[in-house]
Amino acid sequence: MKFKQLWFLTALLLFTFMLSAQQRKIAFEEYDLKNGLHVILHQDNSTPVVAVTVTYHVGSKNERADRTGFAHFMEHLMFEGSENIPRGEYFKIVQNAGGQVNAYTSQDKTHYYELLPSNQLELALWMESERMLHLVIDSVGVETQRSVVKEERSQSYDNRPYGSIIEEVFKHAYTKHPFNWLPIGSVQYIDQAQLKEFQDFHKTYYVPNNAVLVIAGDIDVKATRKLIEKYFADIPKGKAELYRPQIVEPPLQGEIRDIVYDNIQLPAVIQAYRIPEKGHPDSYALEMLTNILSGGESSRMYKAIVDDAQKGLAVFSFPFPLADPGLYLVFGIANMGVEAGDLERAIDEQIKIVINEGISEREFQKTKNMQEASFITSNARMSSIADNLAEYHIFYGDAGLINTEIDRYMKVTRDDLNRVAKQYLREDNRVVLHYLPKSQ
Repeated sequence: MKFKQLWFLTALLLFTFMLSAQQRKIAFEEYDLKNGLHVILHQDNSTPVVAVTVTYHVGSKNERADRTGFAHFMEHLMFEGSENIPRGEYFKIVQNAGGQVNAYTSQDKTHYYELLPSNQLELALWMESERMLHLVIDSVGVETQRSVVKEERSQSYDNRPYGSIIEEVFKHAYTKHPFNWLPIGSVQYIDQAQLKEFQDFHKTYYVPNNAVLVIAGDIDVKATRKLIEKYFADIPKGKAELYRPQIVEPPLQGEIRDIVYDNIQLPAVIQAYRIPEKGHPDSYALEMLTNILSGGESSRMYKAIVDDAQKGLAVFSFPFPLADPGLYLVFGIANMGVEAGDLERAIDEQIKIVINEGISEREFQKTKNMQEASFITSNARMSSIADNLAEYHIFYGDAGLINTEIDRYMKVTRDDLNRVAKQYLREDNRVVLHYLPKSQ
């Protein structure tokens, strides 16, 4: 009885949270400085915390094919120090102020953030303006980060079981577009790059007219605008031409298959299907289709392949949305004694059932509910709100989608889910990789 009461109370609290979050609109204001810096402010004084983020519209797709890894390398260099911040002190300063600091690089952007007590807002703004205007890029910093980046690649990609999957997938799926390589880049080009190349890369892309500053949390908007003016208004606008690749990857000329031998014990199967860019109407249907195929233990693939047939130890599917046409990935690890081919046939069977028979009304309502819950929880933290506001502005040209993009999901129909499965999850539109133990 007590367990039932606890379950009911938990469900009620979750429903209440979702309802209140659904009704709460994220208010914000945005404007541009004369140097081109786009500013978005979201005031929420419920807790004494503030998130300060700077997102630069540069990622690995802005790199040359013989200089991959520059955007990710620059992410590391941005923590080296500036004219007024000693080398290696960036993390310490933020942590000593009671905050958190980090960054990440994708194919399309580089994102930096500080999460601090709200009385440390000015500190974060000063530090971000410092590395935008006064970043020190010297031989000591470059050589230090060369070693760090190569070690990161070794641990996360080269020597980790299944670690090269995403890299191999993109290398096979793209031949013309710079999505052919990942942000981590190549050790070869990291070693070849010269100091001036890193300095020029920063001078080109890490400028106010290629950045979005978002501040979310316990702020006073009027006072915050004055601080932004103080620290960012005098930073010169960048003058170099920004490379924005307009390369259209040609369609796959049939299925591409390969075998990768890795330091693993259990075989794996990876399927990568070409899909449209983020924001395309079909991208919403594909994301919702994921919930049905592999969204939890009640999903089709999990029940059929992991539970019933016991051919897979784990099976996942997920879209990899990018600013240009991306990929839809299906990934499975075989159970002991199961061959990769058997696992692949089990995966294909579940995809064909969706294509041929469609989905039920019950499944459709379930995926809508899951998508709505996911959308709401994606804005549960100040740092997430700041990241999302920047994302919507840079890639959609509309920060207001932070409140309304859920409407695009809710417009998806059952017929849309069946149509995108037929249109994109085709054998002639995919790359298939079998990961096998080196012993084979």
